[in-house]
Amino acid sequence: MRSRVIRKTRPSHALAVTSLRRARRDIDTAKALVENERFDWSLAISYNAMLQAGRALMFERGYRPSTTGSHVAVVRFLHMSFGKEVGNRMIMFLNGMRKKRHRVVYEEMDIVSKSEAERALGWTIEFVNRVDTIVRKHVG
Repeated sequence: MRSRVIRKTRPSHALAVTSLRRARRDIDTAKALVENERFDWSLAISYNAMLQAGRALMFERGYRPSTTGSHVAVVRFLHMSFGKEVGNRMIMFLNGMRKKRHRVVYEEMDIVSKSEAERALGWTIEFVNRVDTIVRKHVG
C-alpha cells in the first residue's frame, strides 16, 4: 500500500476510536443543520463524518494519509482495502460527496437540496455504522 498519499504507520485503536467519535459528533451536527435548512453545510459535515470514519479504518490498520492529498488518500485506501466490507458503491458515494463538498466550501452556495442533504446523511450514518463494526471486530 505504498503511494505518496498513504503512509504506513503503527496501528492505533485509540486514534480509530477518536476518529469514530468525531464522526458521530459530525452526524449530530449534520442532522441539526438539515433541521435548520443549512443543506450545503449539512452535506459538508456529513462528508467530514465519512472522512473521519475512513481515517479510523486507516489508523486501525496501521496507515495514515499524508499531509498532501489526505482526502483522496482516504478514498483510495478504502477502495483498495475495504471495498467489499463497506461497499464499493458507498465509497463511490463518498468520493462524489468529496467533490460536492469542495464546490460548497470553495466555489458555490446553495447547491444542495434538502433531499440531497438527507440522502447524504443517511449514507453517512450507514457508513459510520459499518466502519464501527469493522473496528470493533478487529479488536475482539
